[in-house]
Amino acid sequence: MSEAKQVALVTGAGKGIGLAIAKRLLDENFFVVLNTHHDLSDDAKAVLEGKSGQYDHLIGDVSNEEDAKSMIEAITEKHGRLDVLVNNAGITKDKLLSRLSLEDFKAVIDTNLVGAFNMTKFAMKVMQKARTGAIVNISSISGLHGNLGQANYSASKAGLVGLTKTAAREGALRNIRCNAVAPGMIRTDMTEKMSERRQKEFADQIPLKRFGEAKEIADTVAFLIANQYITGQVVTVDGGLTI
Repeated sequence: MSEAKQVALVTGAGKGIGLAIAKRLLDENFFVVLNTHHDLSDDAKAVLEGKSGQYDHLIGDVSNEEDAKSMIEAITEKHGRLDVLVNNAGITKDKLLSRLSLEDFKAVIDTNLVGAFNMTKFAMKVMQKARTGAIVNISSISGLHGNLGQANYSASKAGLVGLTKTAAREGALRNIRCNAVAPGMIRTDMTEKMSERRQKEFADQIPLKRFGEAKEIADTVAFLIANQYITGQVVTVDGGLTI
């Protein structure tokens, strides 16, 4: 079945934005490979209910070069193709810069930036042979504007912007497009842990007066995959927060 479909790999797809992207691409009739660091949760399986046979699940650490290579090889061996890569896997270890340990700085860089490099490197080799492909990196407004307590996260997401633009220039030689999405305040498990008062304080700073939904990021990713004449761009989806 999957041979007739385009194949998309979404990293960090176990919850939140990654899971929403995977679901959207399933709805767009892609065969979707979800990558996570652990087993899929019951909540994730519930979201994917009714999609049996239309997706695979690969456990792997994107920051590990061998894991990244193995995942790409597993996909190409089974499907013979990889049309889309969405680099969404990411972590946070927030702390003010003066108190941030080198270990925590490197950990975030390794997952968020080195992980995207690893996956892009091996995916591009497959796409170059096929002379087609689309890559979307999930950056952040923190990477474009900085944020208190996020020196490591902001640096990793800013690095993704540079990686995106270089991959777009190199990829264009073989008709491979690479773009990035920079979400603002999106309703996820992380933001749900904030108090109602804190959520309202943040929402009041946003011109559209609300947090975004993971689905709205997924919509943007699907648009960038579909549009054949957009490459090297960073699309901000933040309700106007950074106007």
